[in-house]
Amino acid sequence: MPAKTKSGISLESCLGLIRDIPDFPKPGVVFKDITPLLKSGPHFRFVVEQMARICEENHVRPHVLACPEARGFIFGSALAYRLGVGFIPIRKPKKLPYLTSRIEYALEYGTDSVEMHVDAIEPGQDVVLIDDLLATGGTTRACAELVESLGARVQACVFLIELAFLQGRKKIERYPIFSLIHF
Repeated sequence: MPAKTKSGISLESCLGLIRDIPDFPKPGVVFKDITPLLKSGPHFRFVVEQMARICEENHVRPHVLACPEARGFIFGSALAYRLGVGFIPIRKPKKLPYLTSRIEYALEYGTDSVEMHVDAIEPGQDVVLIDDLLATGGTTRACAELVESLGARVQACVFLIELAFLQGRKKIERYPIFSLIHF
């Protein structure tokens, strides 16, 4: 990957646009706020291009991208456009209008669920999961299981940010994992 574009955009300059919000959404959590990065058109374009380059250089050629709400939608839709492939939204329960398939997964305290339309992907299709952040890996693993339950293959998982200290890779280690920025 290029260290810097002609306009001076680099992963380091992108990193400088990610701010820490302490105690959000609960005490003890330091939230990585990407909205300043998204606000900068050149930086947003740069990270989408870097995600595309990851796919191209690693021969990841999906039929579709599947992306959990909400920030996964931001990167997934832009990357799907760039790669010329379809975009599949993965949502919280009761947000999709058609028949859905659902998977429930464990959280630290309780459970959560994600859903996808039953006809969103076809058996045998190659799918790449895209999200803004890999933390504990629970949501991504649930998304992968949902995709596979409908007969498709997860080719890779691509993230803008990875919080390595949370060891989320362990939950999805059977897939190729690519992250642009590591904390």
